[in-house]
Amino acid sequence: MKLKSYLLPFVLAMAFAFGLLIGGKLNFNDTPEKLFSTNSKKDKLNRLIDYIDYEYVDEVNTDSIVDVTVNNILDKLDPHSVYIPRQEAARVADNMKGDFVGVGISFNMFKDTVAVIRPLEGGPSMLAGIRAGDRILVADEDTLYGKNYNNEMVVRKLRGMVNTPVNLKVYRKSEDKVYDVEINRSKVPLPSLDAYYMLTEDLGYIRLNRFAESTFKEFKVAMKALKSMGMKKLALDLRDNPGGYLGIAEQITDEFLPSRKLMLFTRNKSGAVEQSFATRRGDFEDGEVFVMLNEKSASASEIVAGAIQDNDRGTIVGRRSFGKGLVQREMELGDGSSVRLTVSRYYTPTGRSIQRSYENGTDDYYEQFYKRYDNGELYSADSIRVADSLVFKTPKGKIVYGGGGIIPDIFVPLEETRKETYYNGFFESGIMSFYVFEYLDAHREDFVDMDFEVFQEEFTVGNEFVDGFEKYLRKADFDADLYEYRDSAKKYIKATIAEQLYGQNAYQQVLRKEDPMILAVIDISKKSDL
Repeated sequence: MKLKSYLLPFVLAMAFAFGLLIGGKLNFNDTPEKLFSTNSKKDKLNRLIDYIDYEYVDEVNTDSIVDVTVNNILDKLDPHSVYIPRQEAARVADNMKGDFVGVGISFNMFKDTVAVIRPLEGGPSMLAGIRAGDRILVADEDTLYGKNYNNEMVVRKLRGMVNTPVNLKVYRKSEDKVYDVEINRSKVPLPSLDAYYMLTEDLGYIRLNRFAESTFKEFKVAMKALKSMGMKKLALDLRDNPGGYLGIAEQITDEFLPSRKLMLFTRNKSGAVEQSFATRRGDFEDGEVFVMLNEKSASASEIVAGAIQDNDRGTIVGRRSFGKGLVQREMELGDGSSVRLTVSRYYTPTGRSIQRSYENGTDDYYEQFYKRYDNGELYSADSIRVADSLVFKTPKGKIVYGGGGIIPDIFVPLEETRKETYYNGFFESGIMSFYVFEYLDAHREDFVDMDFEVFQEEFTVGNEFVDGFEKYLRKADFDADLYEYRDSAKKYIKATIAEQLYGQNAYQQVLRKEDPMILAVIDISKKSDL
């Protein structure tokens, strides 16, 4: 059949337009069925997974392949873009929210039984009368003891929805009785503030372990309490703090800076700059501020310290910080997993980027960090390498440097060897907590009428405690010679006893009584009064 002559130009025009559409999408490496695909890279990965699922000769867990693939992709980007698997998502979310829903106990599996180390402050177990040393035997008619039980199984049983009840059978050793206790699950705080107390008559102390959703509220509570005790100056301890939410770091920084002072700015892929300024809401804009950093202070910790330093607002004390100047955003991947992807860089008010170089890959990036123990910079300020090309000046003319962490105004050397640092980390682990729990389980009555102040001043940890800990380690198949580290072991044993009796605030006060960096801050604070 012939086309009518007046239709021919129209048909030719349509064919030409359709040809342009096809040509714009054509990729000569694609198969015909891929012609209209808008993202052949994603389809390539999907097709490979399908081939492995349906055609590969052996059974393969393709979920694990996907996890490895995602991790490998992110590893090629930067050291701080990370993948959060589905099974880790809830734990990570709880940690950053600053609370979880449960009964609110710290516990160990002690001789195959759930033993309460301490009911958590503000949690439902404390309100229900649960005490340190109690054994939880049954939850809703399910036994919680036996060799097959582990911590994860107990957590699954005791956590749940808000306001849902759980019926427990609790054995109290001191009374040799079993009690029936009903507890309504509720939100239980996961504190990001380790401690607050007064160091001197006018110098307060706050230690933050991360920047979670709840951190600013915790910080405000601590500040109010310290002011009521006479605080005029603040030592803010951000040592070992790996960071957290950018917005929380901004809120805390805002407490110290007057209105309209620049706190930081970020720059994204397109070059768009977003500035963050202090508001009028700051409650400590005139008091003296000391920020304590070490080599493990990163990210949000460096944002706070950088803003304080660049605005000539306070004194940075300690050692060069980690050096992380990248900002991540968490993005869901549709199956319960997510990725924290670097979306911008941040800069301190003077324009510094404090991000360390990662051009040689992630392994080299972290290896360069550990070389700080060997190149001397943790022990001498003169060993800190700075780039002359990255010199900046604060409004008052103080020289500051970019390119790899916040360099302190007052340097305090690490007084431990690398081996001592390892042992102190070992002392902070669960194994010492188990040992101390067994000691308290046999001697809890000795502390019934002893308040923390008396404990702090009068209770002594002697050599017999260290000898007992060494025997405990050998029974647990740990080969550790503590002869050179007895004094450190005694300090950690006393601090752990204090924690299980009086809480985390007490732990920090015992542990840091002779802390060189805190003593340095106290000394600087006193000199500023002269």
